[in-house]
Amino acid sequence: MEANWKSRKVVIVGAGAVGSTFAYALAQKGLAEEIDLIDANHDYAEGQALDLAHGQPYYPAVQIRVGKKQDYRDAQVIVITAGAKQAYGESRLALLQKNKGIIESIVDDIVREESQAVILVATNPVDILTYVAIKRSGWPKGRVIGSGTVLDSARFRYLLSQHCGVDVGNVHAYFLGEHGDSEFPAWSMTHIAGVSIDDYCPLCNKCNAWEMERERIVKTVKESAYHIINYKGATYFAIGMALVRIVGTILQDQRSVLPVSTLLEGEYGIFNACLGIPCVVGQGGVRQIVTAPLFPDEKTALLKSASILQDALRELNV
Repeated sequence: MEANWKSRKVVIVGAGAVGSTFAYALAQKGLAEEIDLIDANHDYAEGQALDLAHGQPYYPAVQIRVGKKQDYRDAQVIVITAGAKQAYGESRLALLQKNKGIIESIVDDIVREESQAVILVATNPVDILTYVAIKRSGWPKGRVIGSGTVLDSARFRYLLSQHCGVDVGNVHAYFLGEHGDSEFPAWSMTHIAGVSIDDYCPLCNKCNAWEMERERIVKTVKESAYHIINYKGATYFAIGMALVRIVGTILQDQRSVLPVSTLLEGEYGIFNACLGIPCVVGQGGVRQIVTAPLFPDEKTALLKSASILQDALRELNV
């Protein structure tokens, strides 16, 4: 099987707004040597691949083309962005069932090709569908991950950097739990230049009402997607960059700590749920789950988030 594995080949399943934006950003970064687009609408995938390929004189060296199921075999990372949107009057459970079927079909094709890739799920609800993909594949849990709260954490870091007036690269902070309404900020893990946020704030002289400002920042993070969707119909630029960040650390074995969605089997006292948790990510996917000492209210929030996802999985009979 090693002879079939091709370094830095990424297959993207779903050539819509998220998939194509991710492909565009990935091509510009020069992280992949081959990017293949697969979509149920083959003509649409052809159009997207051609449009992207015509920019090749201005990218780092990369091959961009329409992929086939056989391309799963020698891919290093397979990113799933495909999924149905909620139709008018359609229940959440009906949408979950529909997307569950789509993910299972894709995973079946990947397994059939005896792929050695890491599967990265970005389709929403990402935590539930990551769990579905793990169970369907039968693979080790670290090889099937979700985008988790990587995007939410990026929004959190951005807002904190704006508030504190510092480079976002010096802000280390995470949103954890479900990529959804029950997610929460881990203030216990929030640092600026190595200084905890609670110790840093008195130094910056911008926190006359820090508790209110904290609440505003958290509310803004949790409502960001709703606002963007209301303004322009969908979110795709920032999630595209978040996927580049995750895929980059896998392709280059960077072993970065990212809050991807992974299956918990006792960590934080949680079983049988996929959640956004800080993980060491590198070649092969999740190499280690970081079990950080959370504040008591954060631990409670994480357990609540897990419970919500476990209830949804029971509804799906997974």
